[in-house]
Amino acid sequence: MQGFNKYYPPDYDPDKHTSLNAYRGKHALGDRARKIDQGILITRFELPFNIWCGTCNNHIGMGVRYNAEKKKIGNYYSTPIYSFRCKCHLCDGWFEIHTDPKNTRYVVVSGARQKDEEWDPEENGGFAVHDTEGKQSTEDPLAALEKSTAAQNHMNQVQVPRIEALQDLADHYGSDPYALSRKVRKRFREEKKVEKEKQAEDSELKGRYGLPEELKLARDSKETEEQDREEWRRAKRELEERESAKRRRLDVTRTIPVQPTKRLPSSSRIASAARSSSGQPSAAELLRARILGNTGRRKPTGS
Repeated sequence: MQGFNKYYPPDYDPDKHTSLNAYRGKHALGDRARKIDQGILITRFELPFNIWCGTCNNHIGMGVRYNAEKKKIGNYYSTPIYSFRCKCHLCDGWFEIHTDPKNTRYVVVSGARQKDEEWDPEENGGFAVHDTEGKQSTEDPLAALEKSTAAQNHMNQVQVPRIEALQDLADHYGSDPYALSRKVRKRFREEKKVEKEKQAEDSELKGRYGLPEELKLARDSKETEEQDREEWRRAKRELEERESAKRRRLDVTRTIPVQPTKRLPSSSRIASAARSSSGQPSAAELLRARILGNTGRRKPTGS
């Protein structure tokens, strides 16, 4: 039983036992480390290919898992070589598989034989998985010469001038770092001074008119001044057009004469006209005629 529940017995001494596993005489890996003194660790191993067991001659498919005894048996440069010893689940026979770091594969050493299902790339016009360089093929000397000549021309016409231009640029900017740094800092101080003055003016203007602090004020520039001037001219033209149209309407109304209203003759007028034809006009008729004459000579209003 491992001490997963963190129970410490009364006779447990941390200076003497150092851990609960040491106190109980158990390894941290439990039963998997029962052969740890021989350098063997029990691990879960999955078959990387199909094999036939050498004891019972039964087929074992790829992907079957076993509790294998894992052991380090050597090194390929700095890469360790491991052996996996498994017991067949169909019989009591054992088979052993080793890792092969040189060829990046697994090799059946004893107790079984591997099913040959490998595809040889060399037979199909490719290179072997482990031979990345391939075989040296004979090249056309004229093609090799043409390739080297084109590379040399490209280097002389493109790469060399580009490298020289980059070197000149680096010499120009790196010849006197102190002077360049002083020039940059001077310009930065000037820009910072101008910015502080603009901020002070904006703060004063906002405080004078009670504007919010987060309001951004537009800066006066040649472009904004030209836009404002053009807007003022456009507004002035519109105002003049409206005033001229208003004056034209007033002139038209003034030039139209006022015609006296024609009335149909009434019975009294017919009677008075009959009396006047027969004799002298009355005082009322004279007064009416004078009023009508004055009304006809009256000028239009506003002239």
